[in-house]
Amino acid sequence: MEDCIFCRIVAGEIPADVVHTTERTVAFRDQNPQAPLHVLVIPKEHHANAADLATADPAASAELVRTAAAVATAEGYDDHRLVFNSGAEAGQTVFHTHLHLLAGRPMTWPPG
Repeated sequence: MEDCIFCRIVAGEIPADVVHTTERTVAFRDQNPQAPLHVLVIPKEHHANAADLATADPAASAELVRTAAAVATAEGYDDHRLVFNSGAEAGQTVFHTHLHLLAGRPMTWPPG
């Protein structure tokens, strides 16, 4: 997807503050952090949302969560929140699956 900003990050066309990579994932710091630790974990292959990824490649879907856990541990956080936004009304603005890893502040419920 040539117009997808996350595909362009994976391809190395757009710089990002990458903190972790695996065969299937890339994790990088969010440019508009909502917590002291706010990292986006994305699959290297383009899938529009979390459900599409889970259907097409369940192993990659699980790897997003494992990558997020590895980043949280490396950054010194035992407690963290993982968030998928699926669809515009849920707050998704980039339609390439991405997992938000948030840590370093109290998280309230329900989220906003």
